[in-house]
Amino acid sequence: MSKKKKQNTTKYAGSAFAVILAALLSYFPISKQLNKQETVNETQKQEVVINQDQQQDNDISLEEAVVSVQNLEIPAKLKDRSEKILKRSNYTISYNRNWNQPNWVAWELNKNETKGRNNRNEEFTADPDLAEAYQVESYDYSGSGYDRGHMCPAGDNHFDAKAMNESFYMSNICPQNHELNAGKWNDLEIACRKWANRYQQLFIVCGPIIDKRNGKRIGKEHEIIVPEKFFKVILITSTKPARAIGYIFENNGSDRPYKVHSIDEVEKITGMDFFPNLPDKIEDLVESRYEASDWRWYN
Repeated sequence: MSKKKKQNTTKYAGSAFAVILAALLSYFPISKQLNKQETVNETQKQEVVINQDQQQDNDISLEEAVVSVQNLEIPAKLKDRSEKILKRSNYTISYNRNWNQPNWVAWELNKNETKGRNNRNEEFTADPDLAEAYQVESYDYSGSGYDRGHMCPAGDNHFDAKAMNESFYMSNICPQNHELNAGKWNDLEIACRKWANRYQQLFIVCGPIIDKRNGKRIGKEHEIIVPEKFFKVILITSTKPARAIGYIFENNGSDRPYKVHSIDEVEKITGMDFFPNLPDKIEDLVESRYEASDWRWYN
């Protein structure tokens, strides 16, 4: 091969190599960028799957909670006040022997318990399971100006004669302003029975909010502190997601004596821990928020 031809061949080979090298250099940044985008897309897909799995886990946990957890309505044990637990046919009481009334009353209300033929007996009686010193009598309220206000209402106990009689134990009673007792408090009790019919089951806790230093006292033989306010918290587990709401009532005759709160807010006001047996994830979710549109009153 001549020297000139060899030189031309080398020149052409060098040019071809330069073209290939340039093409490779231009490809790798694009390829790297494409790979990066593919990684982002795949990560997003994984995050969606994880979120879906977490939602499924929450639903499964909720179903397990409803099936396996007994006494879901019972608050955590109180450490800052007198407490004696009294079990009834249809409700549970945490009784305060210093206040001569409950700290809280809790019950599960299902659809079948919203109806029945057992009428109100209107006979308030001392609780036989309390020591005599704490057995508030009906006449302790006589002339006080306050109603004998049910915590677990008689209207939730028509289904059983024993349950109806127990709802009239004075341990289930607090001094309540008449306008409140016959007004918005009663309206919410009626609403709860309608919600139980719609959603099959409710878990309810209510009770007084006491000012130990300035609270007014009533009573003939037993001193009873008149609550400044009342609370009621309600949980529904049959919906997805589960839902809960809280109410604080002023113990007076105002036209709108209540305010709506999350369960967390009611816990801060009362110093109580509600629905502690729920799985933590679900408890955190339902207690931190509420949707007012989910809780339309039927009054």
